[in-house]
Amino acid sequence: MPLTREEVLHIALLARLELDEEEIERYTWELNRILEHIEKLKELDIEGVEPTSHILPLSNVFREDEPTEPYPREDLLANAPDAVNGYFRVPRVVEES
Repeated sequence: MPLTREEVLHIALLARLELDEEEIERYTWELNRILEHIEKLKELDIEGVEPTSHILPLSNVFREDEPTEPYPREDLLANAPDAVNGYFRVPRVVEES
């Protein structure tokens, strides 16, 4: 059952999208093609297929979290656009009252 123009307008309203006439026609066509594809996928026999979230096995690629010596402050501040007395200077974000 294809989506109607009114249903596409309702979806656009929910998504807070303003569509012109050309976009309404294009999205109606595109959404209907997507739904047709999903219907075709429903015809597949997936009996015995384990659900997966990724086709490849994944493992944690992060290094172990081990404490190390801190970087020298001078090296870090060398890249700072503005540093004063060994600290980064940043714009004030809180107004005084």
